[in-house]
Amino acid sequence: MLNYWGVQYWEDLIERAKRGGLNSIETYVFWNGHEPVQGMYYFEGDYDLVKFIKLIHKHKMYAIVRFGPFIQAEWNHGGLPFWLREVPGIVFRSDNEPFKHHMKKFVTLIVEKLKAENLFASQGGPIIVSQIENEYNTIQLAFREKGESYIQWAAKTALNFNIGIPWVMCKQKDAPDPVINSCNGRHCGDTFPGPNKPNKPYLWTENWTAQYRVFGDPISQRSAEDLAYSVIRWFSKNGTLVNYYMYYGGTNYNRTSAAFVSTRYYDEAPLDEYGLPREPKYGHLKDAHRAINLCKRALFLGTPSVEKLGHGLEARVWQQPGTSTCAAFLANNDTTAPATVHFKGGEYYLPPNSISVLPDCKTMVYSSHMITAQHNARNVVRSKVTNKIEWKMYKEALPSQFTNKAPEPLEFYHLTKDTTDYVWYSTSFVLGERDLPFKKGARPIVRIASEGHGVYVFVNGEYVGSGHGSKIEKNFVFQKDANFVAAKNTIHLLSYTVGLQDSGAYMERRYAGPRSITILGLNTGTLDITGIGWQTLVGIDGEMKEIYTKKGAKSVKWVAATGDKNPITWYQGYFDAPEGNYPVAIKMNGMGKGMVWINGRSIGRYWMSYLSALKQPTQSEYVLSLNSKPRNIYVRWSN
Repeated sequence: MLNYWGVQYWEDLIERAKRGGLNSIETYVFWNGHEPVQGMYYFEGDYDLVKFIKLIHKHKMYAIVRFGPFIQAEWNHGGLPFWLREVPGIVFRSDNEPFKHHMKKFVTLIVEKLKAENLFASQGGPIIVSQIENEYNTIQLAFREKGESYIQWAAKTALNFNIGIPWVMCKQKDAPDPVINSCNGRHCGDTFPGPNKPNKPYLWTENWTAQYRVFGDPISQRSAEDLAYSVIRWFSKNGTLVNYYMYYGGTNYNRTSAAFVSTRYYDEAPLDEYGLPREPKYGHLKDAHRAINLCKRALFLGTPSVEKLGHGLEARVWQQPGTSTCAAFLANNDTTAPATVHFKGGEYYLPPNSISVLPDCKTMVYSSHMITAQHNARNVVRSKVTNKIEWKMYKEALPSQFTNKAPEPLEFYHLTKDTTDYVWYSTSFVLGERDLPFKKGARPIVRIASEGHGVYVFVNGEYVGSGHGSKIEKNFVFQKDANFVAAKNTIHLLSYTVGLQDSGAYMERRYAGPRSITILGLNTGTLDITGIGWQTLVGIDGEMKEIYTKKGAKSVKWVAATGDKNPITWYQGYFDAPEGNYPVAIKMNGMGKGMVWINGRSIGRYWMSYLSALKQPTQSEYVLSLNSKPRNIYVRWSN
């Protein structure tokens, strides 16, 4: 799978995928990218879907388009535009008239756009399979009868487009005929119960090549041997199609990643985040594809049979009766012990948990366990050209003017409408001498219970500290002592989110932001200040002034950078493109949390201060480009 992001690199990535033995490329369609504002459509640059499909066709490959329009994909809001939440009476992904109206309208728009360019296979184009909805079985029961009627409606709507190619629903056990149910997972050859009707093919829409990255988690791995084993086993057991999720790792630029998903998305894919082959995974799968292709005549024309060769040992044979067309797959399903087996007069050594391919039922040409591809390691070389950058900084002051006022802190998503990660909350209250602790050195404690995702806390202009949730548990409680005075006290909270949720039932009901604010440790008891009146301001000053652009940078005063750890600080530096034509990245060592811009374009969020259980940041390097470019301006914000 390759997402159509980074238009200047598409062709190179498609070519590398084809050299790796792929004959098809799968992509989602990003509703929130194509219709960020209701009724205003965007199909240019990185969102030029037609161009992407045409490039696939140019390289004589097939395309699989997953229309969704809900895609999940660890993509912000699962690909659903934020304005959809504000449609009166809407319930996402249910038999709900407002949702069905907008969903059908968007899918119709995309289908007609592709049809007008003759891109479906029935028109001579490359698109051979389409998908409606995505992994709906995981939430269907939450909607009861409306879940069943919705999936029937979605299937009927798709079929009525009459595009002349199959429609699929992944992980949908009861996919209505003739829509095909397909599998997502790591070992679908063993976990997939099969199509829900005998006339449907075996499709594997997501073979997870590793695991996407989440801030706070260590790196996930999946061996080349295990991945190859799963692919060969699938085809030996009547499999028709395997799609890798992901084949190219990719980067979540800007604010496109879902809640707590890191900017580096799937670096352990066969093509890593930089588009470079990750060996031996890339080469070992390339060899697997070649071996499967040698068997294609037997797989197309042969009749399958299974021969037991011992405990955990089997031969899956595809043979065309009355001919010499024969292919065999010898499997050792024992995960620890190797074995030597006899098959059709030959002797074959089978490593544990492996499958060997015999395209003529005699000659072993491939073993999933035996890697011939050369191992490689990605080396990072520090650029000499950019070794000395003169850094300047701009420290934001706490806001004094606000745009909203309410008895309690307003809900975060309603305020931002997904236009920023940040909202300021502020309130003031008076304490007397008798309210403060008498004990020397004792200070009151500010306690904030938040629905996520994080918060920076300031009391009387002084930075107190920060807290945040996690991918698993977004709610959190911040609690720390602060310097309160016997006079008017002012609290500023900079609340933030790290992407919107991308899955689950009733997504339109999710909310975020501070929910309860109390002061503990006072002589007069706990003081609940949640309902005393709060002011809010959406976004931060540098965002509103767009100081990450060349023009906006002139609107504030920059000074020489220091080691000041003020959490609301912007940094700016200029550099020439590094030497060579290699991919370019920046290491964010020493930084906290924020976002990086290069020439005014966001390359994503960084979060160096959130350490995994291994006491390391989830991600340290951030991609600037997949190859070197001319002179750049680089601006970053740290908090």
